[in-house]
Amino acid sequence: MERTVIIAGGGPAGLAAACLLAKDGVMTTLIAPPPIHDPRTVALMQPAIQLLKYLEIWPADLEAQTAPLRKLRIIDETGALIASPTVEFDSKEIGLDAFGWNLPLALLLPALQNCAQNLGVRFIEGTVDSAIPAEDHICIIFSNGETLEAQLAIAADGANSVLRASAGISTDTWNYDQTAIATSFAHSQPHNDVSTEFHRAAGPFTTVPMAGLRSSLVWMERPARAAEIMALDDQDLAAEIQVVTHGNLGLISAIGARKAFPMKGLTARRFAKSRTLLVGEAAHMVPPIGAQGLNMSLRDAALAADLILGNEDAGAAAVLTEYNKLRRAEVLPRQQAVNFMNRSLLEGFLPLEAARVAGFTAIKLVPPLKRAVMRRGIAPVRNTPFAMRETPVGETP
Repeated sequence: MERTVIIAGGGPAGLAAACLLAKDGVMTTLIAPPPIHDPRTVALMQPAIQLLKYLEIWPADLEAQTAPLRKLRIIDETGALIASPTVEFDSKEIGLDAFGWNLPLALLLPALQNCAQNLGVRFIEGTVDSAIPAEDHICIIFSNGETLEAQLAIAADGANSVLRASAGISTDTWNYDQTAIATSFAHSQPHNDVSTEFHRAAGPFTTVPMAGLRSSLVWMERPARAAEIMALDDQDLAAEIQVVTHGNLGLISAIGARKAFPMKGLTARRFAKSRTLLVGEAAHMVPPIGAQGLNMSLRDAALAADLILGNEDAGAAAVLTEYNKLRRAEVLPRQQAVNFMNRSLLEGFLPLEAARVAGFTAIKLVPPLKRAVMRRGIAPVRNTPFAMRETPVGETP
């Protein structure tokens, strides 16, 4: 029996799933609307970089255009009654040359698209209107009325997933009183491969190294303040960034394209049902803290491929049940940790602030705990998908 899969969504998670399945001979179709420019970068940790190696698109032309993340620094600037100590995580402490690399989506997406095309993935430009699951297949209905059948549908179609709704999977969603601004900027002093996360009362202000004298920025603010920032001209925005970074990166200039995103969270109550499997933001959403979002989404894609390749029927109940169990076991605790961190900054609630301070103090003072946090932040403790395994998380020398 030939395994057949339809993927809805052309983001990194959907494309990665398509590449992994096609690489092992699964007849794969990807349905997505035309791509739009996205100015964001993504910090891919070592297991995600290994996935790109497995697909033979790393290092290729990507590494020279990206920057490694060798150190991660967290600085408390909340102005709260009690403050966390500054904590610096160094990849050498766990035997790694770098935690990962920071890649512009404008580079990553074309690389994955080219890989998928070379592996024989069938691309259909369009959108999914609905899906009807049956005993041995699922029928995908396009917005123009055309239909296509496969054993399994992978929903990589985002937070408002049509496939998730068609499968009857409900979600828990919540909003944060925050907007994230994504942009990039040039600076006169080197970043030294250090990503810095300033914890402020409205959320983190995070600079992440890019190639050369340039960094990407995710600036989380209250919505009204974010609207003011988005309305600034480039010169005034550079001055604002200069103030928040305290001149640590020198003179700020050459602001890149910017985009604002309202912050919200989402968890699907099941990650698989009715010959439909959820990956990425169709299954879970978290604020951009600790580089968890896309790294979790790529693990979704890689585990989905492992389970599909282990069964003649890609949409078999056993595949869906195991996927739901394994992914929820990893995703839910990570979501809870990110949610706690974000709310401890936003809500000004003393017990939450005290818990955050206690946690960072323990991490700073207890080296084994610090190393454990770094390892857990990079990769799951168990059930690492096959395509992500070759480069293990290092042990302390």
